[in-house]
Amino acid sequence: MTSDLAVPTWLVVLTLVAVVALGVAAYRLSRSVRQARDQTDALLAAAAQDADALREQLAGIEAELELRQEAGRHQVRTPVAVVDDREYVITDLGQEQGPRVPARVVPAPMFADILLRESVIKTAALAAGLRRALSPEVRNRIRFEMKREVKRSRRERRLVLKAARRDLESRQRSALRPDLEVSS
Repeated sequence: MTSDLAVPTWLVVLTLVAVVALGVAAYRLSRSVRQARDQTDALLAAAAQDADALREQLAGIEAELELRQEAGRHQVRTPVAVVDDREYVITDLGQEQGPRVPARVVPAPMFADILLRESVIKTAALAAGLRRALSPEVRNRIRFEMKREVKRSRRERRLVLKAARRDLESRQRSALRPDLEVSS
């Protein structure tokens, strides 16, 4: 005898399997959320430590800067080298020259070292400038500006050509009709 309210067995089994699957999925989801929360908490703690370290470093730099400014305010500046009491002007060409002080003699190895260092620095600066000047961004910007300039000059030439044609046509019309004067 079957009643109308009887539920098929397969539906009961399917419902139980679905409930178990949902339970397992909820457990795994809660575990992954917990792990993500723990990782986020660890990252926040590390960020807070970094922020504290940066605050301490900034406070140290500010204190050092303040000390330097205070020392600079109280320090009396003296000239680096005082030769004599005369005031030197670049335009004293016709005036009497004082005794010439010979230039400081530098030993040959030191001179070569200074010369080589300066040459290396200039070469490195030139190489860096060339590298920057030949970078793709700069070349693209130059290409863009050149296209823009070409378009502008073509537009200007077209306007000049149209004006010249109008002028020529008006002169030709006035030549055909002598009663009209050319207004310039």
